[in-house]
Amino acid sequence: MSSTHSALQHHFDTLDQQREASTFGMWCFLVTEIMFFGGLFTAYVVYRLRYQAAFEAASNSLLTWAGAVNTAVLICSSLTMALAIRSAQLDRRKAIVWFLLVTMLLGATFLGIKAFEYTTEFREHHYPGPSFHFDAPPADPNPHHAEMFFAIYFCMTGLHAAHMLIGLGLLSSLLAPAWKGRYTPEWHNPLECIGLYWHFVDIVWIFLLPLLYLFGAHGTK
Repeated sequence: MSSTHSALQHHFDTLDQQREASTFGMWCFLVTEIMFFGGLFTAYVVYRLRYQAAFEAASNSLLTWAGAVNTAVLICSSLTMALAIRSAQLDRRKAIVWFLLVTMLLGATFLGIKAFEYTTEFREHHYPGPSFHFDAPPADPNPHHAEMFFAIYFCMTGLHAAHMLIGLGLLSSLLAPAWKGRYTPEWHNPLECIGLYWHFVDIVWIFLLPLLYLFGAHGTK
């Protein structure tokens, strides 16, 4: 590629080199994110093995339909993000902007549904703290064991929601350059890197859905 392209930074020789460095940096960052969420997943598994009945009962109290709808929303958002990148490869400026806007709309929809879930859980006092209340199952009458589930639930889903907010901010930063035609078949690496981040956040939710919403489905309510 031409070394005179306007997107080429002074410390790189070519756009290919710049693209490889940017993509590698994003993958390194995502590895740290995997380790970060991995600790939370490990904590969940350890406590679920110890307090299986309480975790199943607490899982049954969640709004499974909301988790399922949010999963579909995020899968669709990954599709539209991929279409935005494909539009850049085909030099379709307006399509890039529209697909980015749809991706952001889907992300906002996810957060809206999650806010509804949180409102329901707070209304039922299913949040850790002095006001926590939960009808513990006979197999595990200690309510603090169910409280541990909700502590992990709010921690994991809250951090995921924070990553979604960051993702929305990153997507919004792409709109103006996309509208100005900055992303072309020759150079659209910012779209690719932020797309990797967005897909990672979506994949994390794919793991959260069965852990938090589905593994207790066979238990009694």
